[in-house]
Amino acid sequence: MDQKKKVKTRVLFQTEIAEDIYDMWIETDLAATARPGQFICVYPHNESTLLPRPISICEADREEGRLRIVYRTAGKGTREFSAYHAGKSISILGNLGNGFPLEAAEKKRVFLLGGGIGIPPLLELARRLKEEGRAESVTAILGYRDGRLFLKEELERHAAVYVATEDGSEGIRGNVMDAIAANQLQADVIMACGPMPMLRAVKGYARDNGAEAYLSLEERMACGVGACLGCVCKTKEKDAHSHVNNARVCTDGPVFRAEDVDI
Repeated sequence: MDQKKKVKTRVLFQTEIAEDIYDMWIETDLAATARPGQFICVYPHNESTLLPRPISICEADREEGRLRIVYRTAGKGTREFSAYHAGKSISILGNLGNGFPLEAAEKKRVFLLGGGIGIPPLLELARRLKEEGRAESVTAILGYRDGRLFLKEELERHAAVYVATEDGSEGIRGNVMDAIAANQLQADVIMACGPMPMLRAVKGYARDNGAEAYLSLEERMACGVGACLGCVCKTKEKDAHSHVNNARVCTDGPVFRAEDVDI
């Protein structure tokens, strides 16, 4: 298991790529061991904010030693981060959690399903699957609120991309499941990240269509390292740590086999 560490580093640059969606590159040697689906905790400078914010890794540039995070401003902490400019010092804890199992894609048709701010971690996943030539095919189905399709063009470098928007301004009107149906898409393995209603729908779709599914769950976290039990989800099996049918999203996840979690 990779050793987690807290490091003080700096922001390389940051831009706003859609309304309230920010794209930040951070200088860090954590990039060398980052896996698709993992996350880092970012610490605010404002001490009144107290807790670090968990943010998924969007890209890991091992050669340049830098990580990319793409996040939505949702409260005090992320609003603070959105004001950071190049050279700003920043403390992060990483790399945290497990990731998507690349080996599950071996010679299979793979769906990457992302909804909203669940889209960013799919970029590193798609890139690695393509680079390593694991899958027979990789198709990304992305769900947005409107026509501001952040990261779509970058994902198109690594996968066939289909889009659904809630307002119908781009692609299919509806959600990712509507896009799958409208385009008559099929897959053997599904890897998904997004809001809970989407993940529930993915779990049901995988069960009904005989597909293997892996879901990245989003939960509020306090510590990020499994100590506080503040981010548990219900599971089929008992957790060895708490001896109940729970798992800690920050350490046992965030990626789970769909059949192993009760959502």
